[in-house]
Amino acid sequence: MTQQKTLVSAAIIVAALGYFVDIYDLLLFSIIRVPSLQSLGLNAKEVTDIGVFLLNTQMIGLLIGGVFWGTLGDKKGRLAVLFGSILIYSVANIANGFVHSVNAYAFWRLIAGFGLAGELGAGITLVAELMPKERRGYATTIVAAVGVSGAVAAFFIARLFDWRTSFFIGGGLGLSLLLLRIGVSESGMFGKAKEHNAARGDFFFLFKSWPRFKKYLSCIVIGVPLWYVVGILITLCPEFGKAMGVAGDINAGIAVACCYGGLVLGDIASGLLSQFLKNRVKVVYIYLFLSILSVGLYFSLHGASVTIFYTVCVFMGFSVGYWVIFMTIATEQFGTNIRATVTTTAPNFVRGAVVPLSLLLQYLKGFFNGSILYAGIAVGILSLAMAFLALGTIKDTFSKDLAYIEE
Repeated sequence: MTQQKTLVSAAIIVAALGYFVDIYDLLLFSIIRVPSLQSLGLNAKEVTDIGVFLLNTQMIGLLIGGVFWGTLGDKKGRLAVLFGSILIYSVANIANGFVHSVNAYAFWRLIAGFGLAGELGAGITLVAELMPKERRGYATTIVAAVGVSGAVAAFFIARLFDWRTSFFIGGGLGLSLLLLRIGVSESGMFGKAKEHNAARGDFFFLFKSWPRFKKYLSCIVIGVPLWYVVGILITLCPEFGKAMGVAGDINAGIAVACCYGGLVLGDIASGLLSQFLKNRVKVVYIYLFLSILSVGLYFSLHGASVTIFYTVCVFMGFSVGYWVIFMTIATEQFGTNIRATVTTTAPNFVRGAVVPLSLLLQYLKGFFNGSILYAGIAVGILSLAMAFLALGTIKDTFSKDLAYIEE
């Protein structure tokens, strides 16, 4: 029993720290977007346009990597993905610190996105399969809470060092995690699943049955509001703040740190609340209603002070702090032979949703005569409405036994 607890603890530590570096890298770009692109000689308009392009490039890498790492996790094991992805995004981070052109920046953002796609899904899948079913929520809450605090760390690192050094530090942190590989063991459920002939890691297996595909799609859609907030409202907060006439210059790095500070608290609260209520779906409903309230406040900040703006960013982060629940729901919905594929691809399709959301935002700006505010509101309404509809189709899976094969 003591040895089992040690193995579980090691898996939780590595998954949490891996996610910490994952979020550090993923959000670092949002924090240093302006100074890094300015140092490459771009003007204000180019900083916005090229910034969106680089963000989309990173997200495309996440989409491609999500499918690759997810299927690999069900074919070769959770550990192969966990440490393989950490290695790739760490190397990409370091390489990003050496770029001197937009093309090089875009290439390494693509590679970084590809690497970042694997760590979280593999970590959550491994931890969920090792933990007792009644206590899974506590473990995934720890992973998420530690992980999202990586954004706060990225903010302080970016304040203390220049943008190139900040990338180097992220890469170094990731490479140091590889030293912990020795203490982590593979999931026993995965070992048993290898004995079956059922489709392991077959991504297209998810599309061969309408009920299965519908369930998979619903798992993805309920997470979209989170990345609407982070990828659109927070990443482009200097532009939104200017359009609303916020008194003072908004620093994207501070906004990201405030949002993710709220996310840490939100993830802890949502994870513990799901354990208390013994129901994950109810918790997501609560958080979606909070999201409506916080986004509404965000768009009502006309003429507000910067301090009030950052305070609303904290609340907005808390309101979408159901990422841990979203991940746990996705993990619990499917059998062992396809679980890593779902758990890895779902969050990356959610992250990748920033691509169509940002493109829709750009299109709607033209429709609303250049107004980023009306365009942002329209995109938010669509994101939240779809999430509510999708959540209504999902069955709660609290304390569900995960030792089964998807036929």
